[in-house]
Amino acid sequence: MLTGNPAVAAPAEQPASLSGLMVAFLAFCCGAVVANLYYAQPIVELIAPQIGLSSANASLIVSLTQFGYALGLLLLVPLADLMENRRLVVGFTLAASVTLLCAGLTHSPSLFLLLSLLIGLTSVAVQILVPLAAHLAPEASRGRVVGNIMSGLLLGILLSRPLSSLLVEVFGWRGVFYSAAALMAVIALITAVALPRRVPTHKATYVALIGSVFALAGRFPVLRQRSLYQGLLFASFSLFWTLAPIELMRHHGFSQAQVAIFALVGAVGAIAAPIAGRLADAGHGRRGTLVALLLAPLSLLIAALPGSGYVWLVVCAVLLDFAVQLNMVLGQREVYALDPHSRARLNAVYMTSIFVGGALGSLIASPLYEHFGWNLSAVAVAVLPALALALFLGQKADRS
Repeated sequence: MLTGNPAVAAPAEQPASLSGLMVAFLAFCCGAVVANLYYAQPIVELIAPQIGLSSANASLIVSLTQFGYALGLLLLVPLADLMENRRLVVGFTLAASVTLLCAGLTHSPSLFLLLSLLIGLTSVAVQILVPLAAHLAPEASRGRVVGNIMSGLLLGILLSRPLSSLLVEVFGWRGVFYSAAALMAVIALITAVALPRRVPTHKATYVALIGSVFALAGRFPVLRQRSLYQGLLFASFSLFWTLAPIELMRHHGFSQAQVAIFALVGAVGAIAAPIAGRLADAGHGRRGTLVALLLAPLSLLIAALPGSGYVWLVVCAVLLDFAVQLNMVLGQREVYALDPHSRARLNAVYMTSIFVGGALGSLIASPLYEHFGWNLSAVAVAVLPALALALFLGQKADRS
């Protein structure tokens, strides 16, 4: 049975160096790959009628992509603790390129939905790159390196929607998928040449490896706590970014282009990632976590004030994105420190909780808004990070 214990691992791996240029490249790669999950979100209404998919089932495109990603996190990402990492990254990125190309070519609704699932499944290369970077970075600067790379990931999430809206105006929705496929092919080519090799020291079967993922979750309370905090925050993040565009278009007269600008402004929150990394390296992880868990519900309550205009929605977007990113990087720094030999599997547990939270948030967003409107919905969303704050303070009190 593979436990992830360094004592049962083979001789220690020798980390390679990680230059500033490589960190920037990895940040770009993470953003570009994770964007594959969100390109379709603002354009499903254009895609559905052209492939013969009913409006009622159009949201399945996004749901299946997210489900495929969660499945990949559990079943594919742990392979990074068993197989050579560069080969996995190149293989998954090439597979993503092929599935994106096929999605752009197909006219069958069932085949497009299957390809949506596969796009999510093959886009997990990003979650191999992050722990690989943590392995390659020196201990003293690991938080900063992970923070810089995670800022690229969050920018990919935030910018994918406005970018998709802009590309569809010029190239049509199929052009969005062709462009993404070409970008994945270029990234695969560059990573095959430039990415350092990393051969894990674990020797185990795949079944034992997957079993050890659940064993790690049971073994480390910090992993469970951090996963729960970030899952609740990401659920609120997903709820906000699903509801805010609807509110802006229905009650503030925003066009699709103005919503895209709103999303771009919200991306300012990505500056939290490098700040979080430096806080973690300086030993201020718990203080930073407290700031993030206070800021998230506060930002949502500000946006929920009766009579608040769209300016407060912009403020909420920036502050909420900042809080979510801050807590994510601080959590990753703490999780990666638990067991250097099991970082890919630790990351799989951590990130799966995040995207499950996001998927559940998206699932309840529309009915919540239709029943209660913006103000009460925003208050309800604020309960999620407030719950994370209460759990954090309770756990902190237990330590005292």
